Amino acid sequence: MEPIRVLLVDDHAHFRSGLRALLATAPDLEICGEAATGEEAIAVVAVRQPDVVLLDITMPGMGGVAATRRIVAASPHARVLVLSMSDDDDSVFAALRAGARGYLLKGAGRAEILRSVRAVAGGEAIFGPTVAARLTTFLAAAPDRPAEPPFPGLTGREREVLDLLAAHLGTAQIAARLGLSDKTVRNHVSNLLAKLQVTDRAAAAAVARRAGLGGP
Repeated sequence: MEPIRVLLVDDHAHFRSGLRALLATAPDLEICGEAATGEEAIAVVAVRQPDVVLLDITMPGMGGVAATRRIVAASPHARVLVLSMSDDDDSVFAALRAGARGYLLKGAGRAEILRSVRAVAGGEAIFGPTVAARLTTFLAAAPDRPAEPPFPGLTGREREVLDLLAAHLGTAQIAARLGLSDKTVRNHVSNLLAKLQVTDRAAAAAVARRAGLGGP
């Protein structure tokens, strides 16, 4: 199999040297280039076409978040794995919104870094334990989105009529309940049959009850 081609992006030469030595111990990984800034990373990705970009987000000039966005847009096959000292929520979520496929802290162990590079290259999303815990906490605290009401193509009035149909009310009863004329109710029912693509009131009522309408 072809080795996984990795681009190292960090403004600290000493740190890149340590990563280079680490990746050299893995026969299935190959360093295809290095960069010290976001601008350099974008240029090198265009030429070397790496499989994984191991990138810090705090660099002079163009930061890693902006570089990630540009890299992902220009080379979607290149998976960005962030390796950073920053573990605050703003940094983590900014990187993920930009298209990063993983986020590790620089304190990660050697085995974790190698495993993460391979996982990201294989299409997985990967997060170190600390980042994963922050994501879990954030998602647990996020308010639940309200469920979308059934039959979003219906108007509010049509949904009211359908709800009463599902509760086995006839035309006169629906008209009295909603303060409408019988003719208006019949028009709403005709529109409902067309939108729900059913042939009669009974079928419309059955569809509505399966969606949870027609209750008390």
